[in-house]
Amino acid sequence: MCGIVGYIGKKDALPILLDGLRRLEYRGYDSAGVLVLGKSANLAKVAGRVDDLEKEIAKKDFSGNIGIAHTRWATHGKPNKANAHPHTGCNKNFYIVHNGIIENYKELKQELQKNGHKFSSQTDSEVFAHLIEEEFKRYHNFEAAFKNAIARVRGAYGVLAVCKDDKEKILIARKSSPIVIGVGKDEYIIASDISAILGRTNNIIYISDDEIAVCENNEIRISNFKNEAIGKKVHKVDLSYKQAEKGNFDTFMKKEIFEAPEVIKNAIRGRIVQEEGTVKFGGLDDAQEKLKETKRIIIVACGTSYYAGLLAKYWFEELACMHTDVELASEFKTRNVVLGKNDLVVAISQSGETADTLGAVLEAKRKGALTLGIVNVVGSSIARETDIGIYNRAGPEISVASTKAFISQATVLLLLAIFFARKNTMGQDKGREIISEIENLYAKVGQVLGQQKQIENIAKKYSKYKSFMYLGRKYNFPIASEGALKLKEISYIHAEGYAGGELKHGPLALIDKNFPSFCVATKGSAYDKMLSNIEEIKARNGKVIAIATQGDKKIVKFADDVVYIPKSSEIISPILSVVVFQLFAYFVAKYLKKDIDKPRNLAKSVTVE
Repeated sequence: MCGIVGYIGKKDALPILLDGLRRLEYRGYDSAGVLVLGKSANLAKVAGRVDDLEKEIAKKDFSGNIGIAHTRWATHGKPNKANAHPHTGCNKNFYIVHNGIIENYKELKQELQKNGHKFSSQTDSEVFAHLIEEEFKRYHNFEAAFKNAIARVRGAYGVLAVCKDDKEKILIARKSSPIVIGVGKDEYIIASDISAILGRTNNIIYISDDEIAVCENNEIRISNFKNEAIGKKVHKVDLSYKQAEKGNFDTFMKKEIFEAPEVIKNAIRGRIVQEEGTVKFGGLDDAQEKLKETKRIIIVACGTSYYAGLLAKYWFEELACMHTDVELASEFKTRNVVLGKNDLVVAISQSGETADTLGAVLEAKRKGALTLGIVNVVGSSIARETDIGIYNRAGPEISVASTKAFISQATVLLLLAIFFARKNTMGQDKGREIISEIENLYAKVGQVLGQQKQIENIAKKYSKYKSFMYLGRKYNFPIASEGALKLKEISYIHAEGYAGGELKHGPLALIDKNFPSFCVATKGSAYDKMLSNIEEIKARNGKVIAIATQGDKKIVKFADDVVYIPKSSEIISPILSVVVFQLFAYFVAKYLKKDIDKPRNLAKSVTVE
């Protein structure tokens, strides 16, 4: 959730640190701070944005070649200047920035207070600085004090520490909170997110859990908690910062919605074997024999990724005839889920760092299950922890509300369903038929995007309402839930996503003239039943917006407003419908003048539980 940036090298640290913080603004935050070590320790913190921090810095001399910076989202303590990072100890010699949660901070704080330490914030993070200071009394060595302080902490952390009296190094530790190191020429840039590094270097080192790194001007040393040296590969990341810029769009969200056709192309590129009516994934090659034995699929995910998983459940069961369960990752860990030797646990996460999903992966591995990760970020924790994996290839997604990542997840999951179906019961001709539809999908998404003006007009008309019902059946039930989530996330309007068959089992009580419904009524096996749902809503004076299939003249007799999507199979159409929901949510939020890319209380990557 929070953002970390560190720099050590030969350049002036401040501009690099501030630029890194700006690139991390999309993650969500309420305060910011920076420390640069020069002739003295130059510290500035604000409750507010990076712009406010820059104004504060303008009053001081912040020259120096080493520094750390942070954007904070309040957990322990209110969003104010005192609680903003970096934090320091009593003697103002050691400074830290920290992402995560220290579970035993209260007992550590009480112990430190008994030893005379005075705390200036309400955060759990400040404990780190005082603990390093306390350990330094024993070891008189910065690295030793840092390692022993880390050993005493329980919980999740990505932490950077610097010392005013030892300006030649930045110390780093990680447990369940991402940290990456960019390796430049005579410099290192450390961050919690690769987007803070791109444009300066594409050479990346990924720090794993229970590892400690020391970045000095001329070298980097990495070890585990037993002080055993660890060799790390430098990865070349094929991304540019331009991919994370808005271009001619007013928000990242709109840009990312309009990138959907390209995202689909990238998701299927090189993975389709048309003549055989099948699919291949290079990331699955090492487990072909185990995958042949797979009898059950368990999908674990959170938020938008969870709804992609629910959609995939229909595909896996209908196309591949495979029993499929979809679990909220946070609940998977708390239950005693019984896993068999022929079970495959599929973890879906845009960032690859989602704490609950990562925890579910580790639990599945502990129980001996084969794990497969579907992530967008190369080298992320879930990508490294799972046995096999598939990358989304969607490029950086900056807006907090996920759009193009969901499209890529759905496309990849549909391909994966075909992969299993062809190994099980699906014939070659059926495989070719579905693949042909997938290959035409990006063009059809383009047609939906071409209706943005009509969708904008409908959004303007309905932006005055305070609550919405989203309804769908079969494949479109998960899509309805995802549509409701998008509206909630960025417009703060209450929205409920339901299966159409559930309407009479309670939700119908909500319907009146002030509670409109957005219904997916595309042609398919559930079409007539959806029309019945719409009639039930209209009988209670409810307003109805419908997504319908091009050429459907019947729907206009039922709905107040209709958005048409191109004709496609029932299997494919949900991916088209969700683009309508994304644009609708975007335009409603725009008319309500909301901060679309950075909705309140939310963060892009949820890296703490």
